[in-house]
Amino acid sequence: MNDTEQAQLKERLMAVAKKEIRAAYRKSADALPAASSRIGGRPVVSRGFEWPYYTGKVYPGEECKSRPLSFLAQIDLKDVAHLDETGMLPKSGILSFFYELETMTWGYDPKDKGSARVYYFPEGTPLSPVDPPDDLEEYAILPELAMNFEQHISLPEFSDYDDGIDHDWDDYRDCCEECGYIPDDEGERIKMLGYPDLMQGSMEYECEAVSRGIYMGDGKSFKALSESEKSDIFEKGKEWVMLFQMGTVEDGDYELMFGDCGHIYFWIRKQDLLECNFDGAWLIQQCG
Repeated sequence: MNDTEQAQLKERLMAVAKKEIRAAYRKSADALPAASSRIGGRPVVSRGFEWPYYTGKVYPGEECKSRPLSFLAQIDLKDVAHLDETGMLPKSGILSFFYELETMTWGYDPKDKGSARVYYFPEGTPLSPVDPPDDLEEYAILPELAMNFEQHISLPEFSDYDDGIDHDWDDYRDCCEECGYIPDDEGERIKMLGYPDLMQGSMEYECEAVSRGIYMGDGKSFKALSESEKSDIFEKGKEWVMLFQMGTVEDGDYELMFGDCGHIYFWIRKQDLLECNFDGAWLIQQCG
């Protein structure tokens, strides 16, 4: 790639650039305020909250078992409101993320519904911290870690970018880095919005297909659809946005890894996000 071609690619990349909200975490010397942004610890919930459970299998052929989801993180949306250039996130309230860490579903099966949950508690809702249920395994309880946020440029992964030109992978990555974005290949990044750090392929159409009850684990069900149905799924897939990405969490002797250095991604339709309807959120796991 010569200098002119490189400059042109960088210009096209900046034209499709988004802004993501990256999260860093740290151990706090003092106990965190109950409703603060955090990874792990005790979530704050509303009165009458029922801890979520998921019934599924860890291995094929075994009996289904009901297991409690793990509390991953909660975000005080006031901490990120000034960083959200999309204006899609609620300006206040608490957003909480849960996932069942023994089955660790991949999200390609409609039966995975309920294995990951997103809860939204609007500002003014009486909230109090709650302990995890007694049957939640110790390894599935994340340590309490303070979170802080910053805005960062976000660019599509090489496999997700198409400007009609056959680019070299190294040239593409070099241009991304010169634009200020280095994709996360190590499965460590935690962030909201922006483009996902892909470990495998695109997920938007997969979210749309699975939400329609289509099994996406082997491709057969999708291939059996008519061309018009496939086209509609790809078109409606454009309505999905990545709400929250979580990679490996480490704290001393504790490590939570998704697959082999992977990420989990919570996706949601734009309209559902704008209407604060988080019941429709869908989780997909990818790893290298």
